[in-house]
Amino acid sequence: MRDHDEAEQSGGSRTAVDALKLARLRDTIRGMLPHNHFYATKLARIADPAGIASLAELSDWPFTFKEELVAAAADGVPGNLTWPREQYVRFHQTSGTHGRPLPVFDTAADWQWWMDCWRAILARGGVAAGDRVLVASSFGPYAGFWSGFDAAVAAGALAIPTGGLSTLARLEMMRTHAPTVLIATPSYALHLAEVAVDEKLETAAESVRLVIVAGEPGGSVPAVRRRIAAAWQADVLDHSGATEVGPWGVGDLRGPGLDVLEPWFHPEFLALETGGPAAAGELAELVLTTLGRVGAPVIRYRTGDVVRPTWPSAADVAAGACPWVRLDGGILGRTDDMLVIRGVNVFPGAIDDIVRSFPEVVEYRLIVSSDAALDTIALEIEDRLADPLRVARELQMRLGLRVDVTVVPIGSLPRFEGKGRRVIDRRG
Repeated sequence: MRDHDEAEQSGGSRTAVDALKLARLRDTIRGMLPHNHFYATKLARIADPAGIASLAELSDWPFTFKEELVAAAADGVPGNLTWPREQYVRFHQTSGTHGRPLPVFDTAADWQWWMDCWRAILARGGVAAGDRVLVASSFGPYAGFWSGFDAAVAAGALAIPTGGLSTLARLEMMRTHAPTVLIATPSYALHLAEVAVDEKLETAAESVRLVIVAGEPGGSVPAVRRRIAAAWQADVLDHSGATEVGPWGVGDLRGPGLDVLEPWFHPEFLALETGGPAAAGELAELVLTTLGRVGAPVIRYRTGDVVRPTWPSAADVAAGACPWVRLDGGILGRTDDMLVIRGVNVFPGAIDDIVRSFPEVVEYRLIVSSDAALDTIALEIEDRLADPLRVARELQMRLGLRVDVTVVPIGSLPRFEGKGRRVIDRRG
């Protein structure tokens, strides 16, 4: 497999990107079949999977669902493995936010594939030898922060782990070691900055020039992104990935949005309204196929992420624009997270953008319930101005929904190191 630099150079046009992806897809299929029982069974009706002539032929192949992978796992061993268990060197698992946790194994070659993907992510932020990268994570079994840490090491940066430390201890470590890059969830990046102010530890943040956020859509939610940038006086780089898929998306320093790392992933987009291929700018579910992760592949994986794809024009690419597909606004929500309230479709990210546009609102929680068959929506906010009416007016104007907004004491709502869970749906 070609290295990152060659992959980037081959991305001079859509034709070159698609040719690279097709070659890597064929190599992946050849490497995993017939050894991978899961996909040998799923692709049995395809006459010659490794001989696929164009990416368009993938539309005739079956989808892969997370529920399938969970059901295929047995005794803690993933069901989509290509090789015997003894050949795998990395164990991780999904968070279980949307169902039972899924075990995921990687070979040494697969983990190098993760590093290749991350090299493109770090390059967007200019992370290199001489940087000091602090990873604000508990380092549980989830792959994202482990892969970011190892990628920082591979880039020649000083990688600083903080697993098991309290927020105050992390801030003290930052003050001592002056990291130039912080990796955290959007929620935790804001919480770290909040505690730094409360504890008069603002100097701990002075060295940080770049905040890489992942695990939540906040890095591409405009109001959240602005708050992180202001709190740290730093650039913000969004990133998206999944343990069972890999680190598939990267933003840039200019503003919200994600590019799919197409040298390592083939994306498809299913229109939410029709289920068919989505047009540019249409709301769609993201479907991903891994290119090069031979030991634990996923093919046409239904991520459940709702996105809005756009493709750069030939003129833009000729002028130097990235040829990869762009997701305007990043991940807009999830197909299983969309709230239908009094006939209005609402994604949690839209609420996040509105609430976070008020800099005095420290934290919030949204509660949806039913009263006599009528949906009710209530918002609790920690608000330094103690003025809920201005927030309620903005929600009604932008969402068309009346929301009962109340102020609760600062510090009373939950904080999150991992994925934030601020929406509680009690409608059963």
